[in-house]
Amino acid sequence: MDRAKQREIASKGGKAAHQKGTAHEWTSEEAREAGRKGGMASHQRRREFQDGQAGAAGEMGSPGMTEERAGGEDQNEDIR
Repeated sequence: MDRAKQREIASKGGKAAHQKGTAHEWTSEEAREAGRKGGMASHQRRREFQDGQAGAAGEMGSPGMTEERAGGEDQNEDIR
């Protein structure tokens, strides 16, 4: 099923729930809490990604440091 058709069907369900009176109405407190949780999850994923990148670079020294700067041999020396 294409996205447009799926969206159309979902829209009808939401409209029907509102007409029936069974749709969820967010309070400002519920919305605030949901936003806080989403922000925390987003930042957690970012931290995990950055930690993973730092761990790979950490094998040579500090994060972002190249072998040449860390005092190691430059593997591309013969290309220069």
